[in-house]
Amino acid sequence: MTDVEHGSVTTVQVEIAGSKYTLRTDADEAYTRRCAALVDERMRQIGGRAHMDARKTAIMAALSLSDELLQQGEKFREQALALARRIEEALADKRSGESA
Repeated sequence: MTDVEHGSVTTVQVEIAGSKYTLRTDADEAYTRRCAALVDERMRQIGGRAHMDARKTAIMAALSLSDELLQQGEKFREQALALARRIEEALADKRSGESA
């Protein structure tokens, strides 16, 4: 597997579901490989269970990864809001303690 750098854009060859792809990216090579490995893993999980063609498997993998991303985003948002509430409560407690 050879990787050629072109300024800030790198060409990275990866394998997903048995097919090789050449990706041009400005992301870090290791990050790009991790992304490809995640897609490959998800496609193998889905394709192994359902015996679908590659196109359908790729679409189902994309939907699965999108769902996971959106769920994590919502979880992060809820945690951030809970933390903000705790900070507000702590500040309110401090203010009421100072005025007493």
